Amino acid sequence: MKIGIIGAGNIGATLANLFIKAGHAVAISNSRGPSSLKDLVKALGDNAIALSVNDAAAFGEMVILAVPWRKFEALPDPVLLKDKIVVDAMNPYKEGGGLIDLGDSTSSEETAKHLPGANIVKAFNTIWFKHLAESGRSDLPLKERRAIFIAGDNVECKAKVSHLIEEIGFAAIDTGNLHDGGKLQEPQSELYNKEITCEEAHALLKN
Repeated sequence: MKIGIIGAGNIGATLANLFIKAGHAVAISNSRGPSSLKDLVKALGDNAIALSVNDAAAFGEMVILAVPWRKFEALPDPVLLKDKIVVDAMNPYKEGGGLIDLGDSTSSEETAKHLPGANIVKAFNTIWFKHLAESGRSDLPLKERRAIFIAGDNVECKAKVSHLIEEIGFAAIDTGNLHDGGKLQEPQSELYNKEITCEEAHALLKN
């Protein structure tokens, strides 16, 4: 699969490395332009290229958003994401820390408003990037793997993201739709940065 990544910080770069190791092709981008990513792309290897934000969005069959949530201007042109699976790995932090008050909405629902026509799946936002880099265990059965939580309104899109999560050594746990499931995954929630297995996560969500 071709995967476009918007954002080359801790989460974006870590995901790029994991996806490439799983056999996928990655285009990574940031606000400073492709020339600023030469060293990263060299380290990632032959299946990585650096592109502009819009070109990375056009490249990807699936696109990952890993930029500061508050900076909607950092997102690609919505036309380029129409009908694509767009994975929202962002959290609604203010600049300098603290959370933006979204009322009854969730950060992914707000992202969806900016990207009409995209199939938004919330994922990778509840795990610290070092755990993401180091905790994947493809050798373990799913129930024993570290859980990564996902949410979304499209079952088929969530299934594709779940498969990608399994390919990099984790187990995907579906928390529900973008509203209810998204709230379960927000910072300060019980699931946020929770170091638990798939089996433990299912038990927790039943309670």
